[in-house]
Amino acid sequence: MALRTTDNSERGFQRLIVQELTSPELGYRETVSKDFNKEFCFNLSELYEFIQATQPKAWELIQNKGERSFLLRLDSQIKAKGIIHILRKGVKHYDQTIYLFYPQPVSSYNTKDQERWTANIFTVTQELMYADGHRNELDLVIFINGLPIVTMELKNAYTHQAVKDAIKQYQLSRDPKDKLLSFARCLVHFAVDTDLVFMATALAGKKTFFLPFNKGLNDGEPIGPFGAGNPPVKEGDEGQKTSYLWRDILNKPTLGNIISNFAQVFKEEDDPCNKKLGIKSSTKPKLIFPRYHQYKAVMILLNDAKEKGVGNRYLVQHSAGSGKSNSITWLAHQLVGLYDKSNKSHLFDSVIVVTDRTVLDRQIKENIKAFAQVKSTVEHISGKGGSKTGQLKEALANRKKIIICTVQTFPFLLNEMDDLQTSNFAIIIDEAHSSQSGDSAAKMNAALAGKGMAHLEKDEEGNYATEDLVNHIVESRKMLTNASYFAFTATPKNKTLETFGTPGESYLDENGETKIPYHPIHTYSMKQAIEEEFILDVLQNYTPYNSFYKLLKATENNPEFDTKEANKRLRSFVEKDPRAIAQKAKIMIEHFNKEVKHQIGGKAKAMVVTKSIESAMKYKDAFDKHLEEVRSPYKSIVAFSGKHKHHKTGDELTESDMNNFPDGDNDIPCQFRRDEYKFLIVANKFQTGFDQPLLHTMYVDKQLSSVAAVQTLSRLNRAKKPEKKDTFVLDFYNKVDEIQFAFKDFYTTTILSEQTDINKLNDLEDRLAAHQVYSEEEVEEYFTLYYNEASRNETDPIINRAVAYFDRELVKDDKVAFKSDAKTFVRTYNYLAKIMDITNPYWEMLWLFLKYLTPKLAIEGEEDEENILEAIDMDSYRVSRQQTTSVALEDDAAYISPVPISEGGGLGEKSFDTLENILNEFNKRHGVNDWSDKDKVNNIMFQQIPDQLKNEQNTMQTLMNSDRENAKDFMDKRVFETIQGFMFSQTELYKKMMQDDTFRKNYQDFIFDMLWSETKQNRANR
Repeated sequence: MALRTTDNSERGFQRLIVQELTSPELGYRETVSKDFNKEFCFNLSELYEFIQATQPKAWELIQNKGERSFLLRLDSQIKAKGIIHILRKGVKHYDQTIYLFYPQPVSSYNTKDQERWTANIFTVTQELMYADGHRNELDLVIFINGLPIVTMELKNAYTHQAVKDAIKQYQLSRDPKDKLLSFARCLVHFAVDTDLVFMATALAGKKTFFLPFNKGLNDGEPIGPFGAGNPPVKEGDEGQKTSYLWRDILNKPTLGNIISNFAQVFKEEDDPCNKKLGIKSSTKPKLIFPRYHQYKAVMILLNDAKEKGVGNRYLVQHSAGSGKSNSITWLAHQLVGLYDKSNKSHLFDSVIVVTDRTVLDRQIKENIKAFAQVKSTVEHISGKGGSKTGQLKEALANRKKIIICTVQTFPFLLNEMDDLQTSNFAIIIDEAHSSQSGDSAAKMNAALAGKGMAHLEKDEEGNYATEDLVNHIVESRKMLTNASYFAFTATPKNKTLETFGTPGESYLDENGETKIPYHPIHTYSMKQAIEEEFILDVLQNYTPYNSFYKLLKATENNPEFDTKEANKRLRSFVEKDPRAIAQKAKIMIEHFNKEVKHQIGGKAKAMVVTKSIESAMKYKDAFDKHLEEVRSPYKSIVAFSGKHKHHKTGDELTESDMNNFPDGDNDIPCQFRRDEYKFLIVANKFQTGFDQPLLHTMYVDKQLSSVAAVQTLSRLNRAKKPEKKDTFVLDFYNKVDEIQFAFKDFYTTTILSEQTDINKLNDLEDRLAAHQVYSEEEVEEYFTLYYNEASRNETDPIINRAVAYFDRELVKDDKVAFKSDAKTFVRTYNYLAKIMDITNPYWEMLWLFLKYLTPKLAIEGEEDEENILEAIDMDSYRVSRQQTTSVALEDDAAYISPVPISEGGGLGEKSFDTLENILNEFNKRHGVNDWSDKDKVNNIMFQQIPDQLKNEQNTMQTLMNSDRENAKDFMDKRVFETIQGFMFSQTELYKKMMQDDTFRKNYQDFIFDMLWSETKQNRANR
């Protein structure tokens, strides 16, 4: 007798899923491919069985008018309106509406609807041949009442295939022109293996975009480990990592619920900027199917509210890129119809959505309109046609089901709700992150005047953060007993966690005191969003820029000052000085032109974050001046609120005055979309809630900490596939560890390392050379031929010789090590070359050689390992693992301290010191140490050398007759030569100039600017 073994094949995986779907617990039937009518894409037997059993009159109509007539009508209506509409609304045929699906009733007391629900026929077909023009088969297809709604392609790790192969199959081998695969014919297409699930709602060949449909390693729990993927099957349980797909999502109640309350085809409203910018609108319909975390979060909230009733608080921590807008619309719609625990009456009379995002207003209206044909369900409190308070009273009196208001209107709404104790409310608070500004801040301040807001922090413009305002409003009025609160945010503060979070199990701290932690009820972490590629990691290319300051004592007296305050003022003086700002503006523009402008298909833009409106105005002037000097086609925009005095003219100016847009329209988000505007200079505006996928680089000249750091840098994280692959931050103000500390509470893992040691390239070069795959002579030969436009007949043999040696001489472990190191060298050199001047010509040659060598290196029999190598390199992988291991607690969950309780006022003890000592300490911290003969060195640098160069007739004549670029190159060389003359007399100065690239560059720029301005003046006076 043959020995029977476990079936580890792909077909075995397929049969396992079907076996579970057709089990008594899930209750599916199995049909076969020959049951499928390819012309209409229906299983006719189940379709007719369902109609005959549930709608005898409709079945009689179909028999009288002809089955083909009905099938043609149904087919045309699905094509015109999509399967979701037909399942929800049915199809009108002659004088009747024929229903194709009955939803599960929300109340179990509705026995008639319960009987209809149980009459639905759920079936699954294996290896479905779905078209006549070819013999392609789909692994699994799910049907409801004979109508196909879900397709699945399965892959199996044991046969060395994974979910990515299923995705490729959909992209390359599944034609969207085939009826079954056309838009909105099915709800969703799943690519599945035993570890991962991905989904697409519309097939478009190679451009088909698949979304992850995975739990995340934490499965939404507030405790980690966090990250993309699925958690392992718990000990004692049976199944695959992906068993939740067919057990929890494709079960009848869940799939029916998704059809009734989640999936939707809609047309996005045209972006209002398009009309202003003369862009032709492209509002194609989209089909939305909830991602796993969205569906689970909404259902957790609904189920908990149903079980516990009114008067509870919930916090959902979902990262950017998680689809919070859709999650909120789904929650709002279903809270309206939610029954209480007894299933006899609705739980809430009205649902209040507190948001400042107009897009939510549009989405909620469209979704509600599609889900239920109820006229005037949504009321947006806009103040149009009357006062907001009057509109609020009317909306509440008329029992509007969904009321949308701003944070400014929220206090008035709470007052009105407090008087309606017989009504119950659900309050959804959206993304507590956007800052109030301008008129809205003034109105909010007036509304809350005298309400104990002195403890809240304001920014420079006198504005409060929305999250702080919401917490204060709720706290000052106490929680309404007739309302439940549902708060959504990506970056909860300690007060938000305490106000809306779920209390955990108590524990004893190190002092023996009982503590109660508060956590979100559901979490979709920033780490998971990054790993799933919904947002980009803004710290992947984070670079601090070490500013060097040198202040000289400007007075003979040596008075005493408060040390801390003096250092703050000294730094502020340097940061605000127009010369310093002009220098930094030049660095930003030069960096953008060299490294950024070609990103995102040449459409990349940058944001400049400044510490104050005064600084922003100075930056605007500096940018405009330098852009004009270098004849750049690019322009800058400045953004700030109100009127402020210009530092030169003294005029009171607005952002509109300084931007002076040609068409007079100061809609900054729209204007910034224009190709010519590449730099957005901000002061407390657009640092939160501003989504512009073309933002690639941020230049930071402002202290950032905590939530503000995360929200500000996250302006870069919006993905724009496939062009936008990374981001870049150049920080003039903050240190690496400060930014790392700010992110750790919201990321759950360590994400920053210290600045890359350039010696890493030396180590990599040595390890690579030790394998003897190539020689230095071959690398140089390839480089020379490549840049002399040699044919591939000359260059390819050099690469192929290295490949042959790699294949023939290296054992597998050495092959893996070599390829890993080669990829790391290419990546590291590419990164370091962007941020520092590297003068090793061989590294440039080796980078080019390895860039073309690595794609041709194959490691036999290691397809899966090669796939990993394509995504990471071994060195970076090792570093990442070591960091995660060393901070395991942070990887599981980030704990933040509660709001500190003040025990009384008073000024801290001041430390006084002399001005000279303060200057010395300041220079030590921010610049170079004092030289032994500082006065003489300063005289040489700022008097003797400039005078010498001014008196050189040939030098000044060259400047007079050259364009700026050539003049700059000439002067840099001349300054360098001049400094060499002090090699022996001023060793410290010469050493500093040779070893410190930034110092040398800044000094060369200083001399050039001085002499270039003088030559420009001389030209003007001719």
